[in-house]
Amino acid sequence: MSGSEAAQIRRRLPQRRSHELLDFEHAGHCYTAGLGYFQTGGLAEIFINVPGRSGSAIEAVARDAAILTSICLQHGASVDTIRHALTRNNDGSAGGPLGAVLDLLASASDLSGD
Repeated sequence: MSGSEAAQIRRRLPQRRSHELLDFEHAGHCYTAGLGYFQTGGLAEIFINVPGRSGSAIEAVARDAAILTSICLQHGASVDTIRHALTRNNDGSAGGPLGAVLDLLASASDLSGD
């Protein structure tokens, strides 16, 4: 199987899987991220909502970014690859909510020694 064919194989998620919620703030907006995991413990999916802003453009952009990230994760992209590809501010902080939640996860992973 060539490298391009291997990248097209999606790791399907079981119907029941580990999931947690994470509330965070970015650029003055509050978000809730739903995080789903592969059975091996790796991040498999992200959902992002903006409480109180249902149907808004900011929620649509955050949700779409999370959906695309979930698809990338299920096709084998690493969290670090995605995280480092996202927009950064001049100070190195995340430019958007997806980057902010991935930074929080990376920071938590660093603290736990993973």
